[in-house]
Amino acid sequence: MTKIFARFLKDESGATAIEYGLIAALISVALITGATALGGALDKQFSEISKEIDYTAK
Repeated sequence: MTKIFARFLKDESGATAIEYGLIAALISVALITGATALGGALDKQFSEISKEIDYTAK
């Protein structure tokens, strides 16, 4: 019984899959955060450009 338990503790095949899953999740969070920040900055920039165009058109 102790051999089975010791072999179970040494088996790391599932740990690798979990690590890859965590890495993929962290990359996804970073991409979403970056896209959200970039989207907000672009929205602000285009709003300012739109105001300038409206101002100069009058």
